[in-house]
Parts: sequence; C-alpha cells; structure tokens
Amino acid sequence: MIQTHRIQAVLLLSLGFAMTSLVGCSSDSSSTSPIPNGPLRILVTNDDGVGAEGIDVIVEALIENPNNEVTVCAPRVNRSGSADRTDCATGEATQEMTQSGFPATAVDGCPADAVNYALDPANGLYGAGALPHVVISGINEGQNVSETIATSISGTVGAAKTAARDHGIPALASSQGSSTGFPGAPPAAEYDYEAGVPFVLAWLAENRNALAAGTVTTDTVDSINMPTCVTGEIRDQVEVPLATDPTGALGVPQDCESELEDPKDDVQAFLNGFTALSEVPAN
Repeated sequence: MIQTHRIQAVLLLSLGFAMTSLVGCSSDSSSTSPIPNGPLRILVTNDDGVGAEGIDVIVEALIENPNNEVTVCAPRVNRSGSADRTDCATGEATQEMTQSGFPATAVDGCPADAVNYALDPANGLYGAGALPHVVISGINEGQNVSETIATSISGTVGAAKTAARDHGIPALASSQGSSTGFPGAPPAAEYDYEAGVPFVLAWLAENRNALAAGTVTTDTVDSINMPTCVTGEIRDQVEVPLATDPTGALGVPQDCESELEDPKDDVQAFLNGFTALSEVPAN
C-alpha cells in the first residue's frame, strides 16, 4: 500500500508548525482544493482510549483542513496490546469527547470493536453509501515496530487491519516513540506528538487523491513509527520492511543524532532516529 516517497524530515520540521496551527504549516494543508465528491471522510481511532493525548493531537490537526471530514470512534479506555481481537468488553457505545472537546464515540471494547461499530451503518456514524475513505489509527503512545509487535500485539495496527481486511477501507497505523525507550517505564515516558504529526499529514496528502478515488489497496496497511528525540531532530522518513526480530525495539531510546544510513528494517530505522514507514499484511 505504501505510496509515499522518502521525505526529508528537515523539510517537514522546518515548517515551523505549532500545536495551534499544525495543519496550516503541513503538506496536508496545501491540499485545500475540494475532492470531486466532497471532503475526504476520515475515521480516527486508536488503542489508548478516546481520552488519550495522541488521538487528540492528530484530530485537532486534521480538522484544521476544511476538506477533511473527521469522525472519531475509539475504545472508551486504554486497550493497548489487544491486536485485532473483538472480545474486550460489552461493545456498548457512549458519546464522549477528546481532550480538546471534539465529539467522539467511545466503545466499551477493543480497537477492532470500535472500528466495527463505526463502520456498521446501523449505528449511524456513516451511511451505507458513504463510508470513510480512510481510517487513521493513533497517534499511539509508544512504538509499534517489528513483525511480532505490529502483527500480533498492537491494537493500533489491529484497528487498521480490521478496517482494511474486514471492511475494504485503506488504513494507516501511526505510533510515536517513547523518550525512555520503553513506553510507560520510569522516568516518566514522554511522547513528542508535535514532531510526529507532520509525517501523518504528509502520508495523507501524498495518498489523498488515491484515497478519494478508492484506488488504494487494502491487502496491506501502512504503519508509521515516529521517534521522540531527546536530542536532535527526526532525521528522515524511510520505507523499510518490518524487522523479524523485535529485540531492542522497546528498551532503547531513539538516537536522533545517529550517523547510520540505509537502515535494514523498521527497528533499526526507528532506533537510529528515522521515521519508519512499513507495510503490514492486513490478514
């Protein structure tokens, strides 16, 4: 599914974005011409829960573009690590809000349950003939790199896979690295969502026309992992395969001042300060 090109991080980050104007300074905001059949319909979900910071940040960025029609449906509470399971809880839905007050549907269930709920026309979030053009899952609290984590553990990726595999809707899973290397580990992990947002918006801008036209494949989903740099800046975006060995994927902070070039896989790319963009099979 990957259709994005190698993106120079220096170009993205030199846009001088701020939390109040992320999209206005991003490559996605330049896509201001309406698509032929109206706004791009975007379903945003996650596995950290509807009240998480990461989903709030990306929603606030997306809604700055008037040609994005954003709907939020996510787990009511944190359901990290649930992959694409559909057996977390009752599946009942309530109306809540993101941290910044954007309306959201909170589902008492797994990330996959939230996606299934949102895409069922009987629930009223979408009509049968007007399902979303794309599902964006995240931005997740912590990296989701390697085959093991991406395919068997991550609820962020699981939500994206559910959209593509079960509903035929293209999807992006987006995850932000932890400043401590291991999400949640002491000292308190921090996540530089501001640095990650432009990469998600760039992916959307690059794929926008194909998404609107319905020509993006759904046999895979794209997974993007953005570092949190304690020193330095995100170096670049690279398209790399998933690592077969997850060793070191979680326990080491990202080195954004590394001089390594041409990383072999997503773990090596991510740990050396690159944003890693990889394909994950939807099945």
